[in-house]
Amino acid sequence: MEAKVEVMESMLVVPSEETPRLGLWLSNFDVTASMTYTSLVYYYPAPTTGGEGFFSPERLRAALAKALVLFYPLAGRLGMDEGGRLQIDCHGEGALFLVAAADCAGEDIFKNYMPSPNIKRMFIPAADPPGIMSMFQVTFLKCGGVVLGTGIHHVLMDGTGAFHFIQTWSGLARGQPCPCPPSHDRTLLRGRSPPRADLDHRAYSLAYLNGLPRPWATLVCSVSPKLLAHLKSRCKPGVSNYGAVTAHLWRCVCVARELAPGSDTHLRVTVNVRHRLCPPVPRHFSGNAIVRELVTVKVADVLAQPLGYVADTVRKAVEGVDDVWVRSVIDYLGLESDKGTLHQPWLLQAESDLLVTSWLGLPVYDADFGWGTPQLVAPVQMFGTGGAYVSPRAAREDGILVFFALEPKYVECFEDVFYNHTKFHAHPGPI
Repeated sequence: MEAKVEVMESMLVVPSEETPRLGLWLSNFDVTASMTYTSLVYYYPAPTTGGEGFFSPERLRAALAKALVLFYPLAGRLGMDEGGRLQIDCHGEGALFLVAAADCAGEDIFKNYMPSPNIKRMFIPAADPPGIMSMFQVTFLKCGGVVLGTGIHHVLMDGTGAFHFIQTWSGLARGQPCPCPPSHDRTLLRGRSPPRADLDHRAYSLAYLNGLPRPWATLVCSVSPKLLAHLKSRCKPGVSNYGAVTAHLWRCVCVARELAPGSDTHLRVTVNVRHRLCPPVPRHFSGNAIVRELVTVKVADVLAQPLGYVADTVRKAVEGVDDVWVRSVIDYLGLESDKGTLHQPWLLQAESDLLVTSWLGLPVYDADFGWGTPQLVAPVQMFGTGGAYVSPRAAREDGILVFFALEPKYVECFEDVFYNHTKFHAHPGPI
């Protein structure tokens, strides 16, 4: 549904103290990131008691101004240096902050939440002025609940950095100082001179991004604790939640799309490299530090081998991302960016392929502004077929959510296989 949303206030919130005035150099990870905003919704149901002052805009603005002192690039604008390379012009111009009211109840949207362009239109501000780095909208619902919509430019930070910012902002709103200030220094991610891409980086190669644009349906799949335990029981001991769920998702996609057993299927995984470099990037580094790796397996193996085989194949690919590999991909991105040959994977993925981004292990729900944690944190929309987000739920005992985009003609079969495990001809146990 799309409800009527009326904007009551719109303003730029500037840092509460003087911040560095500079052009922030961006790494190859930054300048080749998607030129879009990472947009999320945080849903807070109406309080059962003590609702006075619930989500006070004044309190949020004051805390945001303090948070922007620490995360000062979020108050900047996208610009270019003298050589024409993207940079962030950090001059404290401010983050966009809106207060709005919607004529719908939380249950209307979040009981069976589905990412869509309508959700984005309702809860995420338009990027104005152009080049703004961050946008926030607090929308009061007629039921008394609140939706916080956030839009942070992907050129500036990845999900780890964005969730750290929300964690900091919400803590300041509760009167708690930031225990782990962010690091904005990208120099540890500079390319080598001369650059040399020593290794194969197929996840970024046009040879593997040859799909055609096609429609998609958005699915929100619930992995219950029972289903998660079942999946993990079919893998080696110690398998991660991410590994088990991703292996199951990959398998279900191969079945639903009826891929030829002798053909290759490709899984793109995203890997946080902060701790994989020598020396490591600071844990609370705020920029982009995510790489993609391509895992290629025969469809027959995805379907007929034990689920643990698929999960272990994913694990080995992730573990292979080390300092040598990351240094090579940094140089590769720089070289290919200069040629103009990089494309966003979700736009050009072949029908045989899948891209999975994991939010597991991130402080997704650490967003208590003083009135409790959100009931749901979710993307506002998907960007193309074959893309998935694997996310925790508000309560760990409720399991995991998978937000997934798939061609409409495959949805019925996919859901049947995902929940009922039909049509598999696989080995019954772990490797």
